[in-house]
Amino acid sequence: MKSKMSGMHSNWSEMFPTKVSALIFVTYMGLFINQGILVTASQSSTSEYNYNTVTVVLLTEVLKLFVSIALYCKDASFPSLLYEVKKYSRVMMLYFVPAFMYCLYNNLAFVNLATYDPTTYYLLLQFRVVITGVVFQVLFKKQLSCKQWISLLLLTLGCMIKHIDIGNAGHEATKGTDKIAESSFSREISTLFILVQTVCSCFAGVYNEFLLKGEGAQVNIYVQNVFMYIDSIICNAGVLMVQGNLQEAFQPDALAAVLRPTVLLIMLNNAAIGIITSFFLKNLNSIVKTFASALELMFTAVFCWLLFGIPIHLSTVLAIAVVSYSVMIYSQNPVVNQTPTSTSAQSLKEPMIKEPLIKEPLIKDLEEV
Repeated sequence: MKSKMSGMHSNWSEMFPTKVSALIFVTYMGLFINQGILVTASQSSTSEYNYNTVTVVLLTEVLKLFVSIALYCKDASFPSLLYEVKKYSRVMMLYFVPAFMYCLYNNLAFVNLATYDPTTYYLLLQFRVVITGVVFQVLFKKQLSCKQWISLLLLTLGCMIKHIDIGNAGHEATKGTDKIAESSFSREISTLFILVQTVCSCFAGVYNEFLLKGEGAQVNIYVQNVFMYIDSIICNAGVLMVQGNLQEAFQPDALAAVLRPTVLLIMLNNAAIGIITSFFLKNLNSIVKTFASALELMFTAVFCWLLFGIPIHLSTVLAIAVVSYSVMIYSQNPVVNQTPTSTSAQSLKEPMIKEPLIKEPLIKDLEEV
């Protein structure tokens, strides 16, 4: 019995190698749960938005950029940041791929949360689990074990069980059910948007991790964040330009609608998500990220029931049980992070340039707390 307990402790230690990584995991979940609830709370009675959602996404990326610059300049200087941007301009160009994917993902989040309640929305996103596993194998050339695949498939099964709620024909059907039942065309469009968002989430998350640990491993994490957010701002500005709303979006009336307290909370929460995600992918991996998203489902269901009166059906409880069991199986054989090469690991400790000196990244400071 004692050996089993020590084995479980060892497995959880592999899944969360440090106390900081466990804290990042919990914080990541909490922020995502808040996001769905805040976006839903900002809607009108007809589930529409009284503000330009693309502008909100763009301003959120601007906020993330300023935070990343401030964190970098805490240990260095702004001229050294400009030096890093010029030196690693190729890495910055590579970041346009995940930046564009996240641009689509963040904007589609508003669209899909206007169609589905937060619980159903997070449920449908869980179908990215198997896709993430496949992409993880292709990019990192690491085969998932049989137990890992069983846990991923169980997680998908749990999401399918919860999906029974969507087909509920009773009067307790969720908001998402009523809205997508209007026509077969609207159902197809809603399904397409969820599919696109799912693919964007999988590919962007794993590709971002690939850059953090591969092509850009020698680049300071805050500089990589700067690359991501500059590219994201450009992508969102492009979306506004295509919509023909680039100038209109920054008119006084439009900005006044964005600067409401609820919308500001959405931007602050989303900015925190962007920052914590980079730490998540640096300390953990995309497979653990999918399980964090799955656990969000059960907490979102409870909060939506308390705040919005969205019912919790028996299938929801069964889905939570299956998802929890899948997490237990996965924790017994987690995907171990890639070990950075000696050169990459050393580059994180050494100054990026000789003058001025750049101290060690905040990640290490947090691990020592």
